[in-house]
Amino acid sequence: MVVDSQNSKPSFFQSMSGGLKLAMALAMILTAGFIPLENWPAHGLLIGIIYVGLSLAGVTTGYLLRRLAMFLPLLLVFGLSAPAVRSDGAAWSWTISLWLRCTDSFLAGLWLIHVLPFRDLLTTLHRWHCPAVLIAMLGFMYRYTFILWDELHRLQNARAARDFGAVSWRRSWSTNSQMIGLLLLRAMERAERTHRAMMARGWDGSVRFLESDE
Repeated sequence: MVVDSQNSKPSFFQSMSGGLKLAMALAMILTAGFIPLENWPAHGLLIGIIYVGLSLAGVTTGYLLRRLAMFLPLLLVFGLSAPAVRSDGAAWSWTISLWLRCTDSFLAGLWLIHVLPFRDLLTTLHRWHCPAVLIAMLGFMYRYTFILWDELHRLQNARAARDFGAVSWRRSWSTNSQMIGLLLLRAMERAERTHRAMMARGWDGSVRFLESDE
């Protein structure tokens, strides 16, 4: 698993508690949700504030632009659906405002990822008395995302080795569909093996945390 170089940079927010960081991120997301869609200056101001926070967290502009580029397909979906939602002349104005609201929330989540490690996030949710089942699901989901990603890379490498890199688009579509099905099957098998191993070791369904001083 490759560790992003952005997370290794010293951060202005390191001295803050995990609870305060999570509360700040939720406040930014809620603020973006309550600002009226037509109030463009307020959304622009919020984006500027979050950008300053990202800069203080050690996030470079180039890295931020690359992440926003990954977010663009979702924005395009909103743009294409605008005429179906609003039939009046303000459809595109409404769409741009909605883009700004989504960008606010996306940047707030990106800021939280860079200032609060996932382990500390789970510990914070535990201190906020969130359901233990939810915390356990988030922990497993985070862990097995990287495992399944590595499994997908192994399947892709095996396919490339057998096809020597020369595949028609029709065969590639069929092979990718089979590969996704195989990945889901392996994920289910891995989940079953993990559950049996946990039960054999006496897991009673509870989630325990190593409390850290903040």
